[in-house]
Amino acid sequence: MKPTLPLEQQIIWLTGASSGIGEALIAALAPRCQQLIISARNQTKLDALAQPFANVTSLPVDITDLSALQLAAEHIDQTFGRLDTLIANAGTCEYVDVKNFEAAMVQRVLDTNFIGLANNVEVALPLLRKSQRGYLVGVSSSVAYLAMPRAQAYGASKAAMTHFLEAMKADLTEEGIDVSVVSPGFVKTPLTDVNDFPMPMRISADDAAQRIIKGLEKRPWDIHFPKRFTFILKLIANLPAPLRHRITASMARSEDDKASKQPEKENP
Repeated sequence: MKPTLPLEQQIIWLTGASSGIGEALIAALAPRCQQLIISARNQTKLDALAQPFANVTSLPVDITDLSALQLAAEHIDQTFGRLDTLIANAGTCEYVDVKNFEAAMVQRVLDTNFIGLANNVEVALPLLRKSQRGYLVGVSSSVAYLAMPRAQAYGASKAAMTHFLEAMKADLTEEGIDVSVVSPGFVKTPLTDVNDFPMPMRISADDAAQRIIKGLEKRPWDIHFPKRFTFILKLIANLPAPLRHRITASMARSEDDKASKQPEKENP
């Protein structure tokens, strides 16, 4: 297999870049890579984030719009001729209120988190194939390890992402394209700031960005953190089902608790 390119020689496309982990990744990656292309829906915010860096290109796009993504990929191809790494970070979160269950909400979350990822992969794969050794990275969540209360939509979308990326890893290994899933625990971002429940071991977005970059350099299958938290989730997930269900049911909210309000799209 061909050797990987060091970050300093890579052209990287980062989606979901306007806030949270994505915004922190811009500051951490820009000094390290050859070229960073940043995408989100908010062009004004993207332009402001790109302005301090000569090697950062703002490319606004909505990942749920496949046609717009195709145009963005064509721009990358015409400008740079290849793509070395895609970091598919864009996402959203809504929590289920089982007393007022709404299938449309599940559809919204899946459309952004899962179908948006598939859209992004469709347009990026031809560019990754032009790299010396392409790298596909998707930012999922540690919630994919364990079915949690109120996470029917968010958790299902992240579990679908993780499964999808692992299947892509199996199919792309022969082509020499590496695949990683990023599975963060709680990270302090505008998305999690509206959560009204305990978030144990929550870390800063800057800390999360540094942990992701360390992972990008090694290209493991699962870049998960903080490990004390993710190991606990994995342990509970492997308990016998009756015990596991008793634990997760104990975390469920009471009838009087109100569902969290929907934030702007970005990844926790």
